[in-house]
Amino acid sequence: MTYEVTVDIKLKDGMLDPEGDTIKRSLNLLGYNEVNEAMVGKKIYLEIEGGSRDEVIENVDEMCQRLLANPVIHNYEIRVD
Repeated sequence: MTYEVTVDIKLKDGMLDPEGDTIKRSLNLLGYNEVNEAMVGKKIYLEIEGGSRDEVIENVDEMCQRLLANPVIHNYEIRVD
């Protein structure tokens, strides 16, 4: 069976986010002063063959830990559709 998987990767609380800070500052300079905070993350879409939903989640979790995310500085969330 084929599964569509979405992985959302964000920095952990307390990690510096210079790209997010730059976006916030730039938006404020453009007059969007209602923006109090901007954070940058990434979203990865995968199409995966697997025997079960649980098997797919387990495989994608391993992919996140080995390649897709840095578990030291990132939190990630796996969604399977």
